Amino acid sequence: MALKDEIAKRRTFGIISHPDAGKTTLTEKLLLFGGAIQTAGAVKSNKIKMHARSDWMEIEKQRGISVATSVMGFNYDGVKINLLDTPGHQDFAEDTYRTLTAVDSVVMVIDCVKGVEIQTEKLMEVCRMRKTPVICFINKLDREGRDPYELLDEIEEKLNIKVRPLSWPIGMGKDFKGVYSLYNKNLHLFTASKTKLEGEGISINSLDDEQLEKSLGVNYANQLREDVELIEGVYSEFDVNEYLSGNVAPVFFGSAVNNFGVKELLDSFIRMAPAPIERETEERVIRPDENKFSGFIFKIHANMDPNHRNRIAFIRVCSGKFERGKTYHHVRADKKIRFSNVTAFMAQEKELVDEAWPGDIVGLYDTGNLKIGDTLTEGEKGVYKGIPSFSPEIFKEVVNKDAMKTKQLEKGLNQLMEEGVAQLFTYEMGARKVVGTVGALQFEVIQHRLKHEYGASCDFMSMNLYKACWISSNDKKKLDEFVKSKYRHIAQDKDGKLVFMAESKSWLTMVQDNFPEIDFHFTSEF
Repeated sequence: MALKDEIAKRRTFGIISHPDAGKTTLTEKLLLFGGAIQTAGAVKSNKIKMHARSDWMEIEKQRGISVATSVMGFNYDGVKINLLDTPGHQDFAEDTYRTLTAVDSVVMVIDCVKGVEIQTEKLMEVCRMRKTPVICFINKLDREGRDPYELLDEIEEKLNIKVRPLSWPIGMGKDFKGVYSLYNKNLHLFTASKTKLEGEGISINSLDDEQLEKSLGVNYANQLREDVELIEGVYSEFDVNEYLSGNVAPVFFGSAVNNFGVKELLDSFIRMAPAPIERETEERVIRPDENKFSGFIFKIHANMDPNHRNRIAFIRVCSGKFERGKTYHHVRADKKIRFSNVTAFMAQEKELVDEAWPGDIVGLYDTGNLKIGDTLTEGEKGVYKGIPSFSPEIFKEVVNKDAMKTKQLEKGLNQLMEEGVAQLFTYEMGARKVVGTVGALQFEVIQHRLKHEYGASCDFMSMNLYKACWISSNDKKKLDEFVKSKYRHIAQDKDGKLVFMAESKSWLTMVQDNFPEIDFHFTSEF
């Protein structure tokens, strides 16, 4: 029974969006409501000395952006919430795609001024592939933004999902008065508060209440009654099952920086969002309420604490109960492994835990045994599916600037690649190293971290490459012949898989035509 109770009170979700829509600010406010912090930090501000809890890396503070997913757990209203704040910048999209494999639902933040942006569309595709339930939070209503009806239409059209507003804004920008909850049928009036929690605000329970005119003025009161009537007429009743199967996205309005509309979102979220769900391994589907423990590694972070050169692997518990100090089976390496040092997170701050339940995310101190995508079980052989590497867009060769620091450079590159910051391809028995990334900003992050965390300095030299293609063939002899004939263009990835580095699209097509027995793959999971 304990297992079922623990599962029922867990909610694990990710916050995703385009850069600057307000994800990290929303994360801070959710932590504030959860009582995890007393004052919320700012992402970029000269006046506020506190930085956002989830942006703790030095480079994140300088740039005012998130570059790595942060993991945080807190309790709210009897529910244990595991929250993952992901980077919005497309250069770090791979980290976000991997995070989406570890959550059960998603809150998507949309900026009411800019609307739906390209990066949001890409993230939505990943959610759709996995049928992940999505809640939309339309943010920054304290600024002059676009018409709410227009935003709803744009979400439906661009993200290809039906929407159902569950709260509605009154005014916008300077005239922003508050938000009416269509889910709980009450009204909260807006008072700006940047960092502390305010009282409840005025609650009005019926739209016929005379208090409405007194609080909003006649025009706004009448406008609200018209809007609510229109919404109830146009949109069908909200059906939780439609949301859980990923067909309908409930929409909430608010202003995260002013703490407004966040509580409504959180209160509705814990009632609607799914508890931990079943997951597929290569062998079978595993339910969370099975007695035997299983889980998978979806993220690795080295040097979270600069004073101790530690490496932490984040595991999502999928079934059974995880216990500290117990021996588990490492499926890929086919060996037993035990962890005496297990932590739960509040961004960079950690606490030791003795047990974890399905839906929880814990950090395992690791000396290099674990990789992204590894599965741990109590003896079962199946591996959890679905953490691919995509072919990078930009390739650059690593040039060592300090021959005395070659070892530090190698160690740093290997650790950062195991974190999945970028992909490393080695040519000619390791003599040449090429780093492939999704965006240009990653090279700066790699250089910054190599210098500050490993004391190694390097330059990146541009390379004219079109795609990295993983190769395979049913005929080993033909594969060997192909590798021999294209020796100069064959590299190995970090797992030792063979990769053909194509210099242009037309050349790749020609090679594919000339070697029909060879299969070319654009993701590493084949």
